[in-house]
Amino acid sequence: MSNRNVLVVLSGPSGVGKGTIAKLLIERNRNVSLSISCTTRKPRDGELNGREYFFIEKSEFISKLEDNGFLEYSEHFDNYYGTPRQFVLDSLKEKDVLLEIDVNGGLEVKKNYPTALLIMIEPPSVEEIRNRLIKRNTESMEKINSRMQRIDYELGKKDLYDYTVVNDDLFTAVEEIENIIKSEKSKI
Repeated sequence: MSNRNVLVVLSGPSGVGKGTIAKLLIERNRNVSLSISCTTRKPRDGELNGREYFFIEKSEFISKLEDNGFLEYSEHFDNYYGTPRQFVLDSLKEKDVLLEIDVNGGLEVKKNYPTALLIMIEPPSVEEIRNRLIKRNTESMEKINSRMQRIDYELGKKDLYDYTVVNDDLFTAVEEIENIIKSEKSKI
């Protein structure tokens, strides 16, 4: 078995639990680290620069983009998001790296890093997503409705992903992802 570390991409609709799954994967696995994306959006309450995201100005983001500094980038809800290329490559020298990004970003990462492992996180139901977004209490109903309209599009891309995991039970979903990573590493 090779010691090569794996770049794992978790994608799925807003509110599906990607962040919670990623946090638990990292807590349970010493060889997994979370990549930190750059964004031009403002921090939410409790978020810190360099922990949840690298919060940067739009001009800095565009400069990095022009220098091919991202594995992927996108614009959502009037903000830019991107995965810093060098940060990920440096992190992969030490551990498996987990990216928590949208479906288009995941597919772009696969183009730029073909051995990336893409895992779609699917909700048990669309209604459950709406409930989770409302319960999170971080966005207006208008933003929640906008995110809800995107669900069909995002889940429609799951066949382009390597695996799909339904997040009905958090610990079951995490164990399933751990088993996928272990299985994929054994193939290398």
